[in-house]
Amino acid sequence: MYINCHSYYSLRYGTFSEVTLLEIAMQNGITKLALTDINSTSACLNFIKEAQEKKMHAVVGVDIRNGIDQKYIVLAKNNEGFQELNQHVTFHLHNHSEFSSIAPSLPNCYIIYPFEKAMEERLYRFSENEFVGISPKDLNRLPFSPFADLKKHLVIQKAVTFRNKSDFNAHRLLRTIDLNTLLSKLPKSEQADPNDILLPPEILRVMYQDYPELLFNTDTILKSCQVDFYFEEHRVNQNQIIYGKNKQEDAKQLEELCYAKIKERYRNPSIEVYERVEKELAAIKEMNFVSYFLINHDILEYARSKNYPYIGRGSGANSVVAYIIGITNVDPIELDLYFERFINEYRSSPPDFDIDFSWKDRDDITDYIFRRFKNTALMGTYVTFQYRAVIRELGKVFGIPKYEIDHHLKGFKVKKSASSDYLKLVEKYAHYIHGFPNYLSVHSGGIIITQKPISYYTSTFMPPKGFQTVQFNMNIAEEVGIFKFDILAQRGLSKIKDTLEIISYNQPDAKVINIDDTEVFKKDPKINKLLNTGDCMGVFYVESPAMRTLMTKLKTNNYLNLVAASSIIRPGVSNGGMKNEFILRHRIPEKRKEAHPVLLDIMEDTYGVMVYQEDVLKVAHKFAGLSLAEADILRRGMRGKVKSKGQFEQVEKKFISNCLSKGYSKELTIEVWEQIKAFAGYAFAKGHSASYAVESYQSLYLKRYFPLEFMTAVLNNGGGFYNIETYVHEIKAKGGFVEPPCINYSDHGNSIKEKTVYLGLGMLKALDFKISQAILNERGLYGKFECFDNFLDRVRIGIEQLLILIRIDAFRFTGIDKHKLLWEAYLKLDKSNSDKQHLVLFKEKKRSFKIPNFYTETIIDAYDQLELLGFTLCSTFDLLAEPLPSKFIANNLKHCINKQISICGKLVTAKGTPTKDKRLMHFGTFIDSEGTFFDTVHFPLIAEKYDIRSNGIYHLRGKVVDDLGCLSIIVDYLERLTILPDPRFTKVNINSKLI
Repeated sequence: MYINCHSYYSLRYGTFSEVTLLEIAMQNGITKLALTDINSTSACLNFIKEAQEKKMHAVVGVDIRNGIDQKYIVLAKNNEGFQELNQHVTFHLHNHSEFSSIAPSLPNCYIIYPFEKAMEERLYRFSENEFVGISPKDLNRLPFSPFADLKKHLVIQKAVTFRNKSDFNAHRLLRTIDLNTLLSKLPKSEQADPNDILLPPEILRVMYQDYPELLFNTDTILKSCQVDFYFEEHRVNQNQIIYGKNKQEDAKQLEELCYAKIKERYRNPSIEVYERVEKELAAIKEMNFVSYFLINHDILEYARSKNYPYIGRGSGANSVVAYIIGITNVDPIELDLYFERFINEYRSSPPDFDIDFSWKDRDDITDYIFRRFKNTALMGTYVTFQYRAVIRELGKVFGIPKYEIDHHLKGFKVKKSASSDYLKLVEKYAHYIHGFPNYLSVHSGGIIITQKPISYYTSTFMPPKGFQTVQFNMNIAEEVGIFKFDILAQRGLSKIKDTLEIISYNQPDAKVINIDDTEVFKKDPKINKLLNTGDCMGVFYVESPAMRTLMTKLKTNNYLNLVAASSIIRPGVSNGGMKNEFILRHRIPEKRKEAHPVLLDIMEDTYGVMVYQEDVLKVAHKFAGLSLAEADILRRGMRGKVKSKGQFEQVEKKFISNCLSKGYSKELTIEVWEQIKAFAGYAFAKGHSASYAVESYQSLYLKRYFPLEFMTAVLNNGGGFYNIETYVHEIKAKGGFVEPPCINYSDHGNSIKEKTVYLGLGMLKALDFKISQAILNERGLYGKFECFDNFLDRVRIGIEQLLILIRIDAFRFTGIDKHKLLWEAYLKLDKSNSDKQHLVLFKEKKRSFKIPNFYTETIIDAYDQLELLGFTLCSTFDLLAEPLPSKFIANNLKHCINKQISICGKLVTAKGTPTKDKRLMHFGTFIDSEGTFFDTVHFPLIAEKYDIRSNGIYHLRGKVVDDLGCLSIIVDYLERLTILPDPRFTKVNINSKLI
């Protein structure tokens, strides 16, 4: 009898989930009801799935509204009707158009007009599938309305939005947040009826006892609606399953492609290679995954045709077929990667390829996919209300001053005030609303390509980039059999591509090795030395302090070491204590004897320590005697990816029983099992780590042989782990010179000429992009600017934008001090400058003015750079107000192990980490006055006493410790040193000179 129910996917309106709706219905003895969220089908698939599990009859539809104004309700009779209503909603969402008061023809749907709307629109004649919804409050008016005799077109419309008074209060707060107003100003017209709750059926029957036809009609409609989908173990693969004409031709194409390219990857393919290829092709065909490989290959063929760099990773790197046809660059035979980690008889979902593109290229790749494949959409995701954000929103709703909310969030007790009682309500309903979906967004990289039209499954919306996006997330998508393609973006690939372009113009005669020939890089001792010493600034995945420290401890000096390092940095290995054990066994061969002989034999390359996800398969297969497919069930179950709990428990029991039957002690069996549990949920696949390592080696090659070009590319791609200033420092450390933006030499991005890097005009955050382009266009067409006056004649610019260029010293080629130019700008810039035509036949000679001499200081340049660029080009050490309290340098740390030292350093980065007792400690990275990095550890007592969150130069004292060759300082004191103030705002002039 309920055909108009809302979940909290009626965004900023509903107050509980679709699952809760079903539970409420069950508690009241209701076995069939309809979910009709406002202009959304987000929850429909999960509603159907949950109803199937609860043996209930689910009906799905949409409550069509303009804002809060309800127009009509649409219920899907069948799957075709669900597609029709999705198309209807999608059209309006894409076009941002209002819904009309009259529904279009939707033959496989039921249309229910609210009584009031039917009266307003004078709807007296109805099609067979159209009805008028009569709510309890409409019953008194019904006998006197034109619908009194149209009983076969009348149904019960009892809306359900709340469970109780608290839900209604939460609803009002949500509506207020949505309208960005005060609760006291929320109009009643923007709220639902507080009586919109689910009543027991017997009460509803009593209310409509005078109208048995309405009860019968409503029940008939609900019974006749049947939208069917299959989920989890019963699901059907909904992805595009045919790439070409038919499955047979697809299989033939993949096979021919593989054998045609096999010698490109293996110069002399062994029998092992051919056997592995045959085994994989057979499994791929049997599991019906051929199209998945061909679609990925198609996408990458397009990328190669456009010269877009990419990297294929994920479990797909375990496939030799994927390696041969170019989806990945990781040889699974070389690394002993199990294909069963990728595809096995127990796995119903398609294999997993994560493909990274440059952040500059991904939109074009996405556009190609949408053009190439018919039924395509981006995966959706819901951004939920987070507790602290809700506190702030509700603070505004109740009109509480911002400072009181800030104090409340910081844990301070606010003095008794008019807001005190409201803060209690804010706290209560922040917990209530926390976790509700707030708005629909786009998944970071998921794209779906389905066999049937997207509208068969959902409505879509159109985000700013113009690619339709589904209204549900990846979890329900996978459960119904829709599996995403991961088309991801990263900046590391852009750095590689941009470096090659920069080398081509800055060193056109340089010999550059093919960037894809990573085998050469892996064997280069000069490149491997960068890993060993942690000299990896700007290099993808290995530049962070944690990774640099790890590689130093491991003495990383080859590809396999780097693959291991990429994995053991992950929480699974670290949390289980296996990270330190691996390092010790790697450094001290005698320690390897401590491994259990069977485990050492199984994982010889990692000294008997589980490092990769594949190690779970190895241990389960070789130690416990499970099949590889059963072992993968174990691995996936540890990661929460096995939906059937019974299936996982069955494999778990078999693991333990097999170990005991093999003669292993119960203690050893349980110990190994616990290691797997602590490890499997967080570990990297070895192929994933190997893929990252390949890209790291490409960057390392460029960093070693073309450091200035590489670091320029790093700057042009927004840096990396560190701030821009740190990368500028790295350029100088590699023998380069860094110049501020110049109107004659700078481009929009950063550029390099021999050893000088010119910061781009785009680095000036306050400079308008149009001005930057006008300068570059003018210079490109008519040559460099001859002088300041020449610039003013040729470029239309306002005084504020001109002052930015002068203050950053962009006119230094003129030889005129910028302080004089500031005066000239005010005196010479024609107020009508912005209205001038680009070229004039006779240029009016600008007047010259006698400008007095000025006193200036170099520190002024530093402050201007800090304001306009965000960092200074001089050393921050040169700006200190007092001499350094310590001249100790980081290069001397090795001589002071276990000794107390005092050192000064500029903060590069600091990471806070909670301890087991929930206190905070810090790991810091600093740079000394000579440009050498050093690391610090700040235990909770010191971290709480001395703050290192703000940038600057610090004086630190502490003990030098050596942890497997990695030196750091255990800090017991630090103090932030004072820098000189901006003299323009003080009365004291220091180091001033006469211009």
